[in-house]
Amino acid sequence: LSSLFAKENLNHMNEQQLNLYDRLINEPSNDWDIYYWATEAKPAPAELENEVMSMLREFAKNKNREQRLRQPDLEYLFEPPR
Repeated sequence: LSSLFAKENLNHMNEQQLNLYDRLINEPSNDWDIYYWATEAKPAPAELENEVMSMLREFAKNKNREQRLRQPDLEYLFEPPR
């Protein structure tokens, strides 16, 4: 979930959002916690409730019903921003 979210959003985030995203993916000791928070199975800690968490939750809803069966190739890290 987080790698697909990153591919879709990192190139469009401002510096503050990137810092919030960095904190989100680096502070929790368990990646499953991030998954549970993103899918709203569990509430996120108050200190991680921010616009990036909201973006991740919205992304997790997959309203367009995209097939998300595999992680993106890492080449997207080297593509110029759109």
